[in-house]
Amino acid sequence: MDIDAFAAVHRPQWQRLATLSARRRLTGAEADELVALYQATAGHLSAVRTSAPDPVVVSELSGLLATARGRIAGAHEARLSDVTRFLLLQLPAAFYRVRWWTVWAGVAFLAVATLSGWWVATNEAALASVGSPAERRQYAEEAFAAYYSNYPAADFAGLVWTNNAWIAAQCIGLGITGVFPAYVLLANAVGVGSSGGVMASEGYLDVFFGLIAPHGLMELTAIFVAAGAGLKLFWAWVAPGPRTRSRALAEEGRSLFAVALGLVLVLAVSGLVEGFVTPSPLPTWLKVTIGTLVLAAYWTYTLVLGRRAVRAGETGDLEEDLAGHTLAQAG
Repeated sequence: MDIDAFAAVHRPQWQRLATLSARRRLTGAEADELVALYQATAGHLSAVRTSAPDPVVVSELSGLLATARGRIAGAHEARLSDVTRFLLLQLPAAFYRVRWWTVWAGVAFLAVATLSGWWVATNEAALASVGSPAERRQYAEEAFAAYYSNYPAADFAGLVWTNNAWIAAQCIGLGITGVFPAYVLLANAVGVGSSGGVMASEGYLDVFFGLIAPHGLMELTAIFVAAGAGLKLFWAWVAPGPRTRSRALAEEGRSLFAVALGLVLVLAVSGLVEGFVTPSPLPTWLKVTIGTLVLAAYWTYTLVLGRRAVRAGETGDLEEDLAGHTLAQAG
């Protein structure tokens, strides 16, 4: 196919479709013409994708058809069924599809954090770089615990939530670089490990785990999910498989958008635990139990509902007609 000749022949139809799609009012004849031109242009897009997938023409026709489809079908109104589908199908499927990326991100984090903590706790030079003996003692005895109670619980929960949600969104949004998610994991692992090393060197390792475990189990898992999702997007660009690279990135990107929305909810729960449970006078065992139950709820949701949704064909992406890969065509 000569794509330039093809476009020259059909461009008047495309321009007419754009003109009708932009009009606020249509006569009956114009509405019929709009539908006919939409069907014809959908066929043109299918032919271009099959015979001469020029990215400029494909992008132009995809945008034109999306606008026309909105004009024909009207704006989509959010319904309760949409929310239900998102929570019971799209979101768990999206979490499920990044489960192994989440696990390996967590393994890498724990390995680096453990090594960092051991190095700080057992190496005098490393301890000295953290602070003087008096500063380390003050941190272990007062500052570490005070961090969780310096602000009102509601304010602290909101602060933690927005900060962590922003980090998670960056991991996913900049995941295509392959660098930013790895950097976030490394920086946080070194930071958490170093804090644990200082606490261990001062004999307060039990306080460290007692304060960080209730909220940290879910909070860190959310960061693992975000980093793993970002790296999965990067891998879709490196190895798209049978899909074109652009389609692989589009599909994975839309699916990971569901992950980002879901993590906002997950981190809200984690923020509530960190704001209200971690600094509370509850026994340590009960606080850790609450954190463990929150984490168990997440993995149950992901593995049970996610596996079921994926087996039913759900990917976390938009439905095909909304994604733009399957378009109505003239018979």
